[in-house]
Amino acid sequence: MTTDDTAAGPRIKAAGERAIAAQSIGNAYSGDLNVLPAEALHAPDKVTAATGTSNLPPATLCLGRDEELTWLRRVLTGGGDGAITQSGAVHGLGGIGKSTLALRYAHRHRSDYTLIWWINAASPDEIETSLTELTKALVSDWAASAEREAQVSWARQWLAWHQGWLLIYDNVEDPADLAPYIGALHQGHHLATSRRTTGWPDSSTTLPLGTLGTDDATSLLCQLVFKDSEPTPKQKVNARALVTDLGCLPLAVKQAGAYLAQNRGVSLDAYRRRLGTKLSRTAHGIDAERTIARVWNVTLQTLEAEHPLAVEVLHTAAWLAPDDIPHTLLTPADADPDDIAEAIGTLAAYSMVTDTGTTLTIHRLVQTVLRTAPPSDHTQPPRHLQGRDRAEQAVLHHLAPLPGQDTTDSQWDTLTPHLVTLAATAPPGHHNTRLTDAYATAANRLHHQGHTARTIPLLKATLAQSEQILGDTHPNTLTSRNNLAAAYRAVGDLGRAIPLLEATLAQREQVLGDTHPNTLITRSNLAHAYRDAGVLGRAIPLYEATLAQREQILGDTHPNTLISRNNLAHAYESAGDLGRAIPLYEATLAQSEQILGDTHPNTLISRNNLAHAYESAGDLGRAIPLLEATLAQCEQVLGDTHPNTLISRNNLASAYESAGDLGRAIPLSEATLAQCEQVLGDTHPNTLISRNNLAYAYRAVGDLGRAIPLLEATLAQCELVLGDTHPNTLISRNNLAAAYESVGDLGRAIPLYEAALAQSEQILGDTHPNTLISRNNLAHAHRAVKAVQQRGTATSATDHGQ
Repeated sequence: MTTDDTAAGPRIKAAGERAIAAQSIGNAYSGDLNVLPAEALHAPDKVTAATGTSNLPPATLCLGRDEELTWLRRVLTGGGDGAITQSGAVHGLGGIGKSTLALRYAHRHRSDYTLIWWINAASPDEIETSLTELTKALVSDWAASAEREAQVSWARQWLAWHQGWLLIYDNVEDPADLAPYIGALHQGHHLATSRRTTGWPDSSTTLPLGTLGTDDATSLLCQLVFKDSEPTPKQKVNARALVTDLGCLPLAVKQAGAYLAQNRGVSLDAYRRRLGTKLSRTAHGIDAERTIARVWNVTLQTLEAEHPLAVEVLHTAAWLAPDDIPHTLLTPADADPDDIAEAIGTLAAYSMVTDTGTTLTIHRLVQTVLRTAPPSDHTQPPRHLQGRDRAEQAVLHHLAPLPGQDTTDSQWDTLTPHLVTLAATAPPGHHNTRLTDAYATAANRLHHQGHTARTIPLLKATLAQSEQILGDTHPNTLTSRNNLAAAYRAVGDLGRAIPLLEATLAQREQVLGDTHPNTLITRSNLAHAYRDAGVLGRAIPLYEATLAQREQILGDTHPNTLISRNNLAHAYESAGDLGRAIPLYEATLAQSEQILGDTHPNTLISRNNLAHAYESAGDLGRAIPLLEATLAQCEQVLGDTHPNTLISRNNLASAYESAGDLGRAIPLSEATLAQCEQVLGDTHPNTLISRNNLAYAYRAVGDLGRAIPLLEATLAQCELVLGDTHPNTLISRNNLAAAYESVGDLGRAIPLYEAALAQSEQILGDTHPNTLISRNNLAHAHRAVKAVQQRGTATSATDHGQ
């Protein structure tokens, strides 16, 4: 695939006196969304969950942690027993017992919730897969024939309608993945487990989880080894010494206990000797990977002799996604399924995996250990690479279509997490052409599903193979490099996107020529990245050059030429040059209507952009009708919650506000923000703009009690997501300063105005409209200070005279 933006995204402004128009919100994709049928749209509020509905794994042995369990209950209920909406996160080292703690909490309070749902949360698509399972559990008949997107939407709507549920997000890799749920679902509790210590939203209280206390770890080991019998004093001493060697790491204690329970003839002291010297620790605590490696080496030595097939299955599972690995995926075509089932049962007995009977889960830390060859492995090839090969062949075998059929969406949905894991863990220099083709297909599917962030490991692996097999400047390698850079840009990682696009453009100019279509695509993508970074001085010349070349090569009305023309107009508008932007928008819209049709997604974008430019120019008589018409068409063509529809809705609300019609502006802004949070996520740039605009509308009606906290939160999120000097961050900083000024808090307003002005002069230039507004705002604030001082002086003189 060769990535290029379909059109520049419509922009959203913060309207009102002394407000600054927002900059580019990025580019909107024009793919249609699946829309739920009418009967399904109303079903979630009528369907009730049977008492005790859950998909919880069986409870496991968990000793101690009473303080942590009390903490969780207090955080999730707000200190009481009611279903107050709260969210909490437990974070800590791999193997520390985060999932076990969450599971114990869920089982202890099972009767307090109407529904408890365990969600594998390592990625956005895995979260969605868990939600499809929720839909299947509640409306199995309808779900059987529904598309995946419709099932996810149904589950989210059900959670929005009903109270008293608990969602447990296990093994969260990126806290931002939870934003569409924690930020939009307010009727129940959210509990997450993760190794990540930072990046959690302010609304989530976090608990750092440490190792078990020595007494609890000793009791856990004794219960695992001796079951109901009482250990002797000597055995207790040896158990205490062993758990100390293991750093009281719960996973290591459980693995050791499972081994000893399976091998009754091995004493605690003998097991310690097999482990060798005491396990090392780091300055920051136990070295979890080395601890697990030592424990597992003892277990694997036993299994190698007694259950070699179990070891093969284990090494295969090490390279797959850790959750919900189907038994069928681990069963080679020439293997007996009963033999594989027996091998999995052996692994479960040794606590190597958790087995449901049809799928298994393997701990991430264990996978990390197994992906590295131990020093004693002299097999050819090494055992861990044999496992890698089996995992690759298993995934490719299950992706192969049946004769006369195509691979189904369901097959891709099931296997994509395993493809992502294989791509992310590929050994250096390793390649597999068929697997790389599957990576490319999976990346395209994830991109069109809105999971662009998940494509990055797939695209990196594709690029690595192209560089190795085809060479650094082969056209296909350049396409892979362009696509990876575009993915980095799509997730806001401009620090990686821009250098990669710059290098790719130079290579494409050298290899393909200055006007090759693919060269133009990369040039356009680099211009987008510069614009996203607020560097309009470099973006605009690139847009101008790209447009001139497309007019020459493709013709004046080619769809890609229209896109370039729209993008250039957008850049002019971003720079405040409406005199050049509006005529170019008008010409582009007329050509789009003629060439693409009146309701083509790119035509709708052009119409929206022109309307926004009219609003920026103060021509509301033309802006509002055009925005109303565009929104109606977007709803009809793209669907009610398509990102472009949300942009149009937000822009119309902004125009109503500019016209002083706050009675229509505020409800529309509130609805749009709620939809952005649900569809795009809590910290998506477009969501931040919607939040800023709603806060500004609250300020316009004098509701500063709601405006200021919303503006403060938005500025903090902009600084975190976009960076301290991004144009939209500068707008948020200016708007918060204006709100502080409105309540007379000039001590906080003026420093913010000064910072916003200095940064605007540096980033946007001395004469940019937003810079001029910042300068005017600061001058206004200084005049207000002077007026206060003058009133104070007059009062003091009067008092003195008395």
